[in-house]
Amino acid sequence: MVFKRFRIACAVRVLLLALTILGAVLLAPGRPGGAAALGAAAVYQAYALFRYVERINRDLARFFLSVHYADSGQSFKDEGLGRSFRDVRGAMAGVMDTLRQVRSEREEQAQYLMTLVQHVGIGLLVFQPDGRVELINNAAKRLLRVPWLKNVEALRAFSPELVETLLRLPAQEKGFVRIAGEKETLTLALSATEFRLRGRDYRLVSLQNIQRELEEKEMEAWQKLIRVITHEIMNSVTPISTLASTIGGLAAGTEPGGPLAGPRGEEARKDILEGARTIEKRSLGLLHFVEAFRSLTLLPKPEIRPVPLEDLFARVGRLMTAHISGKAVAFSSTIDPVHLVLQADPELVEQVLINLLLNALQAVEGRPTAAVSLRAFLDERGRILVQVADNGPGIPPENLEKVFVPFFSTKAGGSGIGLSLSRQIMRLHGGKLHVHSEPGVQTVFTLGF
Repeated sequence: MVFKRFRIACAVRVLLLALTILGAVLLAPGRPGGAAALGAAAVYQAYALFRYVERINRDLARFFLSVHYADSGQSFKDEGLGRSFRDVRGAMAGVMDTLRQVRSEREEQAQYLMTLVQHVGIGLLVFQPDGRVELINNAAKRLLRVPWLKNVEALRAFSPELVETLLRLPAQEKGFVRIAGEKETLTLALSATEFRLRGRDYRLVSLQNIQRELEEKEMEAWQKLIRVITHEIMNSVTPISTLASTIGGLAAGTEPGGPLAGPRGEEARKDILEGARTIEKRSLGLLHFVEAFRSLTLLPKPEIRPVPLEDLFARVGRLMTAHISGKAVAFSSTIDPVHLVLQADPELVEQVLINLLLNALQAVEGRPTAAVSLRAFLDERGRILVQVADNGPGIPPENLEKVFVPFFSTKAGGSGIGLSLSRQIMRLHGGKLHVHSEPGVQTVFTLGF
């Protein structure tokens, strides 16, 4: 109907143009002025006709280009082209309104998905085969310790192994990368998938730090082992101790006047006494051994309360004075800022610090420029870190994680439970105990709360 009216309007305009031209021709012999006026009118009518036809064509072309490029900013208003195209312009405006609504919904959906991606707890990294990063969420930034990332190659300074795994991990498979830093150790679990979008290949890799879960499983396994060992050893040691006491009583009967008195009894008495002493000594040693390891599974639940680090460091310093005095050891204690307050169990944390400081003093024993330091500060995330450092011989790389394993010790006569106990105390606080060592330079134990 609209286009029928358009044809009628064009026909009327053409007819008027023809009549105007005919009038000008008829008036030309007698009235040249009137003919000239009609000629000018004919020219204007021809211009108006072309403008009338081309305007709607231009609007249609602009409309289709807007749809093609999803440009919802165009507007189509009635600008005097007549009522015949009013419905067409209304339809164009309706399509543009729908396009604007669809675009707005798509932007809202994209914003919603981006918000989810940025707030999910697992690190997500999307990049092209050449390493150019298209997306990195906040969790991945925290794990990789970068404010932004353009190319995964920039992570080589952080971990070359991580870069190789990111680029070469097969799709639908998982990989693990361990990264040892100064303040903490990361064990990253990686899972990769690939997809194609707009003719380009992309790789999506998820990253998750499972170091805490590994340590918890390790500690749980050791606790189970310790319970079994404790049970078995106690069942064996108790009868030994009782038997030693009985043998001692029998040996007493060989004394002069006793039932076993005499030359033979004297010799037997000496053997029995010696054996009894050996059994008793060994049984007591085993009992002390078992009690030490039992402490790993009988830690009390922390009583969390505010603990000013200034007071805590002062108490630890007083307790360590007896061990430091008379030794050529430079001891320093710093807190920055000085009024840091820790939410922890003061007795348990104090036990950890004393254990670490005693280990540090033993490590620097005999060194000409021995130094031990205790310091507390805030890291880049605002977390409180407490460090015990020494300039002793250090820990070989292959033993860095073994020092936290029960029964393992690098010191002669060491029980191997001090550091394991300290890590378990930190775990009960929801924190971490990490070691970083440069052999021959220094060793630093970091408590992260």
